[in-house]
Amino acid sequence: MLCAMNKKSIRDSVFGTLVFFALVFTPAWTFNYWQGWAYLATSIAASLLYTIYLIRYDPALLARRQKVGPSHESEPAQKIIALFIIMAFVALVVLPPLDWRHAWSLVPWYVSIIGDALVVFSYYVFYLVSRVNSYAAANVRVEEGQKVVDTGVYAWVRHPIYFGTLFLIVGTPLALGSWYTLALTPVLLIVLYCRIKSEEKVLVRDLVGYVEYRNKVKYRLIPFVW
Repeated sequence: MLCAMNKKSIRDSVFGTLVFFALVFTPAWTFNYWQGWAYLATSIAASLLYTIYLIRYDPALLARRQKVGPSHESEPAQKIIALFIIMAFVALVVLPPLDWRHAWSLVPWYVSIIGDALVVFSYYVFYLVSRVNSYAAANVRVEEGQKVVDTGVYAWVRHPIYFGTLFLIVGTPLALGSWYTLALTPVLLIVLYCRIKSEEKVLVRDLVGYVEYRNKVKYRLIPFVW
């Protein structure tokens, strides 16, 4: 089973890399785009290290993380939200190369490097989540045997995966050399807000002890903010 999962992970990684490559370089219409190469190298390396960690230490979580998208959501609202998330993240990757190609905004090289660092940090947060929660699936559902986690990053915010995603949302446009794409940030924040509100209804309904955890940890997404 583990071998089959590894093969699936490899196939998914190869396919995802090809799609990622196309999304970055087709709008740029050139391979002479160092920001694109740096972003791809950084993202792929971080994703690969994270995947290797899951294969070795928590293959069950890897399987849960691979079930992503509207077809894997059981709640009607989450199906719609998942579709919007995919569309928004495609725009987040496609628009910066267009911006760079037409020189609509000029981003200093060191800002792009900071953007790459933010992308890496987002995967570090995902890793911290994985260390304490084997049920941190990519879809919204409560499984048999799942328990409330209130240690590690969950002691700070109730949805640390989405907290890590914030760094990806801000880091991607900067890494790819676009100020204008940062305008998508409020849109993605609204989508995350809707997902969290809908997800919490499921957790309150189906996960024993979540109400007590919600009362204990006040912040959903950003420590000391919300």
